[in-house]
Amino acid sequence: MGATHIERPSLQTLHSWLLPMSDRPNPPTDHRPPELAVIVPTYKEVDSVAEVARRVAAVLDGIDWELIFVDDDSPDGTAERARELARHDPRIRVIQRIGRRGLSSACIEGMLSTTAPYLAVMDGDLQHDETLLPRMLRAIRDEDLDIVVGSRYVEGGDVGDWSARRQGMSRLATRLGQILIRAELSDPMSGFFMVRERVVHGCVRRLTGVGFKILLDIFSAAETPLRFRELPFSFRQRQAGHSKLDNAVLWEYLLMLTQKLIGPLIPLRFIAFSLIGAFGVLVHMSVLWPILHVFGERAFLAGQATATLVAMTSNFFLNNVLTYRDMRLRGRQLLWGWFSFVLACGLGALANVGIADYLFQTGHSGWVLSALAGILVGAVWNYAVTAVYTWKRPANPI
Repeated sequence: MGATHIERPSLQTLHSWLLPMSDRPNPPTDHRPPELAVIVPTYKEVDSVAEVARRVAAVLDGIDWELIFVDDDSPDGTAERARELARHDPRIRVIQRIGRRGLSSACIEGMLSTTAPYLAVMDGDLQHDETLLPRMLRAIRDEDLDIVVGSRYVEGGDVGDWSARRQGMSRLATRLGQILIRAELSDPMSGFFMVRERVVHGCVRRLTGVGFKILLDIFSAAETPLRFRELPFSFRQRQAGHSKLDNAVLWEYLLMLTQKLIGPLIPLRFIAFSLIGAFGVLVHMSVLWPILHVFGERAFLAGQATATLVAMTSNFFLNNVLTYRDMRLRGRQLLWGWFSFVLACGLGALANVGIADYLFQTGHSGWVLSALAGILVGAVWNYAVTAVYTWKRPANPI
C-alpha cells in the first residue's frame, strides 16, 4: 500500500492538539472553514492545474471554498506545480499519492480530507465547465438534494467533439450503469458532480474505488435512493496533455459492475484474474486442438505442455496490462516478470500437465475434461504466486 505525501506537523501543532478545547488558540477571526471543497484528481496535468485554479477562484468569488488537487505522483511535476499555487493561496491544497493510482480512489481520498459540507468533483483537464459550480451549490443547498450531476445527456448538454467510437463506448457503459443503479439518471458516467459530505461518509466503506466512474459507485453504494438533479453542460475539448481514456477504462468499469453484482467478499483482482483465466482457457484449447488434429491423440502430452506455455504467457501479459495495471512492468522488468511468472508457475504447470495426462491416459475422461482439470489446478497456483512473487511491489504509474 502506498503512502500519501504530507507535511509532518510541528511540535507546536502537536502540543496544541493535546490541549483541552478551552485552552486551544483561537483561529484568526477572518478565517472561515470552507463551505465547498472542489476535488480535482490529476495525473500528468502540469500544464492545466494553474488554469484550473484560476477559473475555480473566478467563479466561486463570494463563496468559502478550497481546491484539493489529488495527484498520483505524476512524473511531469504536476504535484509540485500545484504546491507552488498553494504557497500563494491557502485555499489550495495538494495530496500526492505514492505507489497508488486510480481516479475513483483519488476522489475518495480527497473527499475524506476536507471538512466542507459540500464536495464537488471535476477533472483537471479543463473539459468540465467550472462555471456550473455556483449553480450546483445553490441547487444542492436550496433544494435539499443529496447530489447534483453535470450531465451531457439532458437537454442543453452535449459531448463535444467525441469520436463515434468514444460515443459508442459511452452509450454502452451508460446503459449498463443504468441497470445497476436505482435512479433515472441520464448520465451515470459523468465525472462532474457535487455531493453532500454526509452521503459520501455514509457509503464510503461500500465503495469499490475502482476505475474512473466514482459517481456510479456512489449511487450504487447508497443505502437509500439519492435525491438528485441533473444540470446540463457541454463537454469541452482538452486544452493540454493527453487523454487517459483507453480500452482499459472500459475493462475497469466492467470489473466494478461485476463486483457490485457479486459483492465485496471476492477481491477485485481475483475477479480480473479469473476473467483473464477464462480467456486463457480459449487460448489453451485453440492451441491444443490443432495439435491433436494434425498429430493425433498420441501427441496429447506434448500438445498439453505447449498449450499450457502459450496460455500462461498470454495470461501474464494480459494480467500485466489489466489486472495489475497499477503495478505494470516495463522494459527489463517485463522480461524478468515473464520469466519469474513462468518459473514460479512451473509447479502449477507440471501439475496441470500431469493431472490432465493421468486422467486422459486412464480413460477417466476425454481430452476436454482432462485438459480442463489440469487448467484448474494451474490457475489456482498461478493466482497465488502473482500476489506475492511476480507483481510483488508497485511499479511507476502508467
